[in-house]
Parts: sequence; structure tokens; C-alpha cells
Amino acid sequence: MGDANAVAGNLARAIATALDWSSAPDARRAAVSFLESIKTGDVRVLASSSFLLVKKDWSSEIRLQAFKMLQHLVRLRWEELNPTERRNFANVAVELMSESASSSEEWALKSQTAALVAEIVRREELSLWQDLLPSLVSFSSKGPIQAELVSMMLRWLPEDITVHNEDLEGDRRRLLLRGLTQSLPDILPLLYTLLEKHFGAALIEVGRQQFEIAKQHAATVIATLNAINAYAEWAPVSDLAKFGIIHGCGILLSSPDFRLHACEFFKLVSPRKRPVDSSALEFDAAMSSIFQILMNVSREFLYRSTSNPGIIEENEFEFYEYICESMVSLGSSNLPCIAGDSTVLCLYLQQMLGFFQHFKFALHFQSLLFWLALMRDLMSKAKVPPNVGGETPGHCAILETSFLRLLKKEKALPETIVSLGTLELWSDDFEGKGEFSQYRSRLLELVRFVAANKPIISGGKVSEKIISIIKNPLLPRMPAQDMALMECMQLALENVVNTVFDGLGEFGGGNSEVQLTLCTIFEGLLQQLLALKWSEPVLVEVLGRYLDAFGPFLKYFPNAVSSVINKLFELLTSLPFAVKDPSANSARHARLHICSSFIRIAKAADKSILPHMKGIADTMAYLQKEGCLLRGEHNILGEAFLVMASAAGTQQQQEVLLWLLEPLSQQWIQAEWQNNYLSEPSGLVRLCTETSFMWSIFHTVTFFEKALKRSGYRKGNLNLQSSSIGNSAFLHPMASHLSWMLPPLLKLLRAIHSLWSPPVFHMLPSELKAAMTISNVEQTSLLGEGVPKSSKSTLTSVDGSQTDLSREGNTEPNENDIRNWLKGVRDSGYNVLGLSTTVGDAFFKCLDIQSVAVALMENIQSMEFRHIRQLVHLVVVPLIKSCPVDLWEAWLETLLQPLFLRSQQALSSSWSSLLHEGRPKVPDTTGVVASSDLKVEVMEEKLLRDLTREICALLYVIASPALNTGLPSLEQSGHANRIDITSLQELDIYSQSSMVSFLMKRKVLALPVLQMCLEVFTWTDGDAVTKVSSFCATVILLAISTNNVELRKFVASDLFSAVIHGLTLESNAIISADLVGLCREIFVYLCDRDPAPRQVLLSLPAITPQDLRAFEEALTKTSSPKEQKQHMKSLLLLATGNKLKALAAQKSVNVITNMSGRPRSSVSAPGSGVEEGDTLGLAAIL
Repeated sequence: MGDANAVAGNLARAIATALDWSSAPDARRAAVSFLESIKTGDVRVLASSSFLLVKKDWSSEIRLQAFKMLQHLVRLRWEELNPTERRNFANVAVELMSESASSSEEWALKSQTAALVAEIVRREELSLWQDLLPSLVSFSSKGPIQAELVSMMLRWLPEDITVHNEDLEGDRRRLLLRGLTQSLPDILPLLYTLLEKHFGAALIEVGRQQFEIAKQHAATVIATLNAINAYAEWAPVSDLAKFGIIHGCGILLSSPDFRLHACEFFKLVSPRKRPVDSSALEFDAAMSSIFQILMNVSREFLYRSTSNPGIIEENEFEFYEYICESMVSLGSSNLPCIAGDSTVLCLYLQQMLGFFQHFKFALHFQSLLFWLALMRDLMSKAKVPPNVGGETPGHCAILETSFLRLLKKEKALPETIVSLGTLELWSDDFEGKGEFSQYRSRLLELVRFVAANKPIISGGKVSEKIISIIKNPLLPRMPAQDMALMECMQLALENVVNTVFDGLGEFGGGNSEVQLTLCTIFEGLLQQLLALKWSEPVLVEVLGRYLDAFGPFLKYFPNAVSSVINKLFELLTSLPFAVKDPSANSARHARLHICSSFIRIAKAADKSILPHMKGIADTMAYLQKEGCLLRGEHNILGEAFLVMASAAGTQQQQEVLLWLLEPLSQQWIQAEWQNNYLSEPSGLVRLCTETSFMWSIFHTVTFFEKALKRSGYRKGNLNLQSSSIGNSAFLHPMASHLSWMLPPLLKLLRAIHSLWSPPVFHMLPSELKAAMTISNVEQTSLLGEGVPKSSKSTLTSVDGSQTDLSREGNTEPNENDIRNWLKGVRDSGYNVLGLSTTVGDAFFKCLDIQSVAVALMENIQSMEFRHIRQLVHLVVVPLIKSCPVDLWEAWLETLLQPLFLRSQQALSSSWSSLLHEGRPKVPDTTGVVASSDLKVEVMEEKLLRDLTREICALLYVIASPALNTGLPSLEQSGHANRIDITSLQELDIYSQSSMVSFLMKRKVLALPVLQMCLEVFTWTDGDAVTKVSSFCATVILLAISTNNVELRKFVASDLFSAVIHGLTLESNAIISADLVGLCREIFVYLCDRDPAPRQVLLSLPAITPQDLRAFEEALTKTSSPKEQKQHMKSLLLLATGNKLKALAAQKSVNVITNMSGRPRSSVSAPGSGVEEGDTLGLAAIL
């Protein structure tokens, strides 16, 4: 006994030292080490010393740690005790419960005592339960504190079912679940008895004003509710009803002291799934009773809060939010349970509508999730819901509430907020509701669902609301910040119109009467909008957006097209043409938006706009002649023309392109400007001082880009490969224009590239040097801080690209203008080249490869990382995909050799610097002024990773099946490693049908590429490895299928070692299965042809020859590649001493708290619960 007391004393001192943060670090480390030695040492010493420390003689902190050590013993070392010792251990633990039954005992210690007994019962697989039950029942009857302890123990009993624990195997969990389920007839009646007895006792003692005793009974009620909630998620719902649990918790919903805990039960049980066995009817009856309970509570609340909102106290709303959340969950999962009773169903839907309309935002927000889930389910089953929330009133209420709540509080006028009364709008102060944009998108989705089901009601309501706003006499004088309500209703109109006229189904359901009614509604609204005489830029822009929204309507009612077009031109000419004051850029931006409206309407109205093309062209010509149309505006209108022409056919496209491009070609092909500005670097410097011509060049290049995007093939429909240069079956509308467009563009790009070469850069003026540095917008993007909001002078086109036109027409370009010009011309120029490669053979016929190579690759060594990435992404990748096979040798070798050489050298050097010095060497950040060195380092690493991934993505494209059609496939059987040597082919055989083979045959290409492949596996970038592994797989296939000795040796030795090294990096965990597959292919198919694979494995630190022989023997016993991969994985883990971090199992950390286990939250987490994936099954019953 003395020894046990001594150990306990040492243990107590160690615990105290470990918990005391003021202790010396060495002392704390020694204390923790001693604690671990006790936990892992003699189990009996651990038990005896810990039992001594849980006595009341010690401090609470030491007692808590001792309880945890006892729980550790039971959970992980229980089997080390013999049956007698285990029984004695259990008896002592039960006695501890009796000792803890004191009003002075801390709650945490009582909880830990109960948790210890529950742990023992679980470990004994409930064999103790029948023995303990009578004594527990007797113990619980002694008083409220004893009853609280029993409830705590019952709460902890199913912990391993409700909370995942990685230490508990699946079989043990199933046995525990089975045992507990069999014990429910004992457990649930006991819980109900405790609940009923102590709730009643608490009320009695309060009536007697015996508040201390009442608190003890109340604590027992809460402990019992916590225990009940531990069974609510998994115990059969029929049992919860049979033994009175549902009834008891329902009664407690009326008690202010216990209703939150009782509501937790309904939150947990409401989403339970209906069983498919014989208990389904009992389940339905139980769920129906839950509906009645919750609806009774909701009915009383909705009546009180509607008739007199002021009588509801703020703390009550938290409870009713939980009730609403339970109602949402119940209806989303179990609505069929009340489907047979139309009265109950109708009442439930009315209450959910009441929550949706409620002035309290949290209640509205919860019910929104239900209505979305309901509507989604109805739409997915192609059913029309009869009387959902009432025929017209219900839909009207949803629409009216949605329209009001599209407005954000921070953007609403004070008088608007006052007019809404008690209605709470979305505010940034709300917590747990996600982003406003996400909430608004949900509202608009609901509006679309209603519009799909009730188009006439939706059209009427949105028109009525908008007309009431625009007839406000104050509106034309509103400043920009007061336009929030108009902007919100534009979104509503856009969604309703798109759904009604451009949805999945036939417009108006094919019903002519419905179509006529809809026409009347929207034509009336359109006439109201057309009659407005707004001239303020902000109002003009908003009106333009409203007209945009009518695009799908115009598709079905072409008679209205001319009036919309005339109104757009009226708005355009109402705005000032030349704005000298930079602060008045809103007018410029509004003009650009009106021009872009033509694009949006042309796309939506389709062929309805074709008869008006000549009129639009004449008006454009007139405005241009009068000098009232800027070049950028003309380009946007020209793009709209291309959209219109695409609906008219190829012939019309060609005519429109000729009309638009011919004036541009007259200036573009002139040798004078090319010689003056592009023949030497100083010429480009002069160009950057001549604003008018500089922006003219910019707009020419950007229009080329738009013309290519808007005509012919779309990006998603590119031909990846042409078998020859002359097989183009379709003449692209732009094909005939490439021959004059591209040569000057290549000269322009070459001149821009030359600015970064050291000899030229040193001679440049300081302003131009400053303009060549990375922009603030690019820095923000690299830092992950989000892209700054576009300024009023930035036009965002319909394809998402942005062009800053604020300075067009100004005489003195500044540093920012030049930077925007350089970036815009470079990006658009690259895009023009890339898109031109998809036109067919015209690109390759009209250009000489040398001129392309000089323009793009002459200065590749001085090009910055972000520019190389853009060049590869926009030009090289499309070119590779489209290059005819018979031009591979002429084009690919010339272009790829300098690119691969520069990329390999730059990436190797930068990654080496990052991994060894902590900071990469990146040229882009030279001259960058940032607020901290850390920000610069973050930008540098992002630039490095972006380029790395882009180059690896290029290799991925090169290895794509479409560019390697002639390669054989590996046999799926593992026994296929006995390849017939005589069947091996020369590498040349595949070089005309495999681009990877083409590269491998040419050393100037193969060497830098293969070197990069090896190095990528040492870099900590899983995305890059994912891409490059596909290329490596093709290289391995070529090594297996050909007789090329150099390639085989590279794969069998260098690549095999590199892939294994890649598995040591945790960043490659996402691709680890594929890397093991590569290792398996190398060994299985090459180990008999080359000694290197065995040598590589034997060089690993923890492998023996016997391990390798056992591995090879295991391979011969299976023909399954999957099993062989598993053998390879096991061997690699063994051979490296479990050092392969990419293969290491990621263990989750399980934290068990002493609280009820489920913290309350006002709403479900975004993206969870009803919003995502819960199906209602309502369509089957309606």
C-alpha cells in the first residue's frame, strides 16, 4: 500500500507540473514523460494509483486527470486484467458513483465518474448491464443527485454509437449497438420515469419556495434530457413513442427552463429515415405525433407574433428558431407521414409559409431551406404541386416576401427600413448565415421555381412591384447609392423572364391563353420602362439592365424588338460622349454597358433580332460618322453583330465579318506603322506616348479576339488533332482573314517581348519600366485577397473578360495606362493566336514557323513566369492540340525546344531556392513594392506553382489519348510481364501516331522534359505531380513497348527512384494510388529485361533480399493489377520503414467532451441539412 501511495504522490506531482504553464519547459517534458510511462507501464499500478487520486483528498484538476487515466485503461488495456480484477474494478467504479452523490461535488467530476462506469459496461459488452440495472434503479430512487448520476451514465453508454471512435472496431460497435437496442426496454422506461418524476418534483419544490432542492431536480431533468438525446439519433422511433419519450419531451416544450433541451430531441429525431420493415407504420404514427406536437407550438407562436410582435421577448426567438429548424427537418424528410391527412398537411404548409413571411430573419432563413427542398423535389419529379401553401395566396406570399428580402440592410435607405416596420433584412452582422450572395441566390432559385409552376402569378407580381417603384416621383433624382431596390428587382425580373420564356419546358406549357396573358403582362411592363426619360448615368445603366432582362421575352414576341433597340440607342446618345473629368466616369461606364446590352439581347432574342440588323448597322455608321461612338463602344456593338450573325448562318457570318474587319485591315496591314513602331524597341516606346494610335491598336487586337470567339468553332468543340493539313471539311468564317491579321500581330508581340530583354530594358524610360512591373490587381489575386471590385471605367463583357477603357481619348498616358495596354494587348494577342490555331489548316498555311518562333520564343529566356504561363495556356496548348501530324516536325520541335529548356532551368532553380532557402527565385517580383516581405514571398511561391502546374498541364495534354492514338495498351493481367523481346518495336514506329514518342525520339526535346519529370517528384506540389504522372505513364508504356535501351534504362532506374521519392512527400497523398501503379508497371514489366528495378528496391533502407523474393512470389500468385498494386504498396512501406508520407493513413482525431455532445447553433451549417441532398419524396404523394 505504501508503494501505491508513493506512486500516486509522484503521479499527482507530475499531473500538477504538466498542467502548470508556469513550470519550466524541461520540468513539464519530464512530467509528461512520467505520465506516459505510467499509462503504458504495469496496468495494475496504473489502476491502483489512479483510484487513489480520484478520492476527494486531491484537487479537482488531479482528480479529473486520474479519471481520464482510468478511462484510458478501460478503453485500451482492459483485456490485460483477469476476470476477477475486472469485476473488482467495476465494483470500485460503481462505489465511486455513490461517493460522488453530493451537492458539493463538481459537475465535471460527476460526469467523469458516470463516464467511467459507462465505459466499463461497454467493454464488458453489456454483460454487466443486467447485474447493474436493479442497483441503478434503486440508486436513482434515493434522490435527485443520485438520479442525475444514473442519467449521466445512461447518456455516456451509447457514446461509441453516436460519436465515431477510431479505437472501436466495426464488429465491436455492431455488438454494442445490438446489445443497447436489446436493452432499450429497460433504458427508455427508466429515462421516462426519471423525467416525469423529477420534472414534477421540481415544480412542487418551486411552489414550496425550496429553490435549492428544486435546482437539484432541475439538474436531473437536464441530465435525463441529455441522455435521451444520446438515443434520439439511433433508437427505433417506435420505441421512443412506445415508452413515452416523445410525449414527455413534447410536454417539456412548454417549460421555459427545459424547452431548449427538449427541442434538441426533436431536432435529432425529425430527420430520421422511414424504415422499410414491418415497423414502418409505427414509425409513421410516431412521426405524425411529432408533427402535431411541433405544429401546436408553432401555431401558438405564429398567432402571438403576428397579432402583437412586441409581446415576444428576444430570448424566446432562440427557442422558436430551434422549433422552426425541427419543422424544416421534419418536413424535408418525413412529409409523407402526414400526406394522407390533407387537413394536417395544409396546416403544416401554412405554418411553414408563416415562418417564411416572419419578420424575424432567422425564422425566415430556416423556412427558406424547406421551401427550396420542397420545390426542388417537386420539379425533379415533374409534378405540379396542387394547393402548396394555397393556390394563389401561397405563391403570391412567397414572391412578395422574396422581393422584399432581396434587399440588404446595409444598402437600404433609412426611410425604406422604416417603411418595412419590424421586418429584419439581411445584415452583415448576422452570424452563421453564410454570405449574402449565397442567400440571395437561394431566394432567386425559389422565385424561379414559383415562376416555373405559376408563370402568370410570377409575371404579374414582378411587374406590379417594378411599376410601383418606377412610378415613385423621387426615383429620377435618386443618387447612385439609393438604387439598391431597383437593382434587386432587376434580378427578380431577370430570373422570372428567364424561367418563363427560356426554361426547360415549352413556353407557357404550350397553352395559347397562358401565352397571351404573359405577353400582355410583360408588354405592359416593357412599355412602362420604354416610356422612362432617365438621363442620369446610374439610372441609364439600371434601365439598360432591365431591358437586358427582356431578351428571352423578345425571342417569342419579336414585335417588341425594334422599340427596345431604339430605346438602347436613345439611352446611348443621351449620355455625354467625351468625359474629360475622371470623376465623371460613370457616364463612360453607362455607355459601355448600354453597348454590351446589345450583345446580351442578341444572344437571348436569337433570330428575332435578325430583321433589325441593317437598322442597327445604319445607326452605328451614323454615330461613327458624327464622331459620337468611341472605338471601344464600336467594338462591343460589332461583337453584338457577330452574335446576331451566328444565328443567321455561315454566309451571314462571313458578310458581317467582312463588313467589320475590312476597315480594320486597311490600317492594320500598312507597313508604315509597323516600320515606325515595331522595327526596333524605341519604336514601341514612341507608340506608348501616342495615346490615340496606341488605343487604336489595342482595340484592333481585342476585336480580332472577339471575332474569333464569336464565330465558327466554340472553345469546347475544338478538334484536338487533324490527320493532315488538307482535310478541313468546314471553312471557318475567319479563315480567309488570318493571312493579313496574324503577321503584324506577331511583330507586335515580338516587340512587346523584347522590352523584357536586359539590353533593351536598361535603355527604357523609367515610366515604361514601372509599367512593366506586376499590377496591384495581379498582386491582390496572387495573395488570395480577392479581385478588387471593378471600377466604373472597367467593362466586364459577357464572357467575363475585363477591359479598362477609362483613359481612352486622353492625350497623356500614365504608367497605369501603359501597364493596362501592355497586358491587354499581350493577353488578347495570345488569345488571337490560340483561337486561330483552331480555325483549321488556315493558321498553319498562312504563317511561317520561323516568324512564329521568333515572335514567341526569341526572348523566352527573359520572359517572366506569369507571361510564360499565359503563353503556354493560351497559345502553345491550343497549337499542340490542333497541329497536323505532318507538321509536327517543322512546328513542334522549333517551338517546344526553347520553351522546355527555359522552363526546366527556371523551375529547377526556383524550386531549389524555395526548398533549400525558403524563398523561390522569381523574376516577376523585381521592383515590386509591397507592405511586407512576407507578401512578396507569398506572391513568388504562387507564381512558381502556377507556372509549374501549367508546364505539367502541357505535358498532360501532350500525353492525352487524342494525341497518342497509335500506342498499344498494357495487358491487364500481371502475368503479361513476360513480353516477347522479338515483338518490341522501334521508337520511330510510334512517332507519327504518338506525340510523346515524337518527343522521346528527339533528344533536344526529351532531355529537358524527362529532367523536369524527375524533378517534379521532389517538389511539394501535388497538383503538378497529378498532371505529370499521366505523361510519365505514357513514357513507361513506350519503354515497355519499344526496344529503345536509353528510354528503358531511364524508366527502370531514374524514373522508378523518382516516383518512390515522390511518395515520401505528404503533398502527393492525393495521387499516391497512381504513383504506386506506376511503380507496379515499372517493376512488373521491366524487372526481367533490366536489373535496375530490383536494384532500386534493394537500395531502400529497410528491405532485405528475402522481402524482395517474397514480394515477387506474391506477384506471381495473382493476375489482378489491383492486388499487385497492394503488394507493391506494402513492399514500399516495408522497404522505407514506413517513411512514405503520401501513403500514411490520415487518422482523424476524436475528441469526446463532457457536455451534451451537440452544441446548439441557430442554423445548420451552410451547405448542409435540407439544403443539400435530403429528398422529400413528396412528389410521390401529391
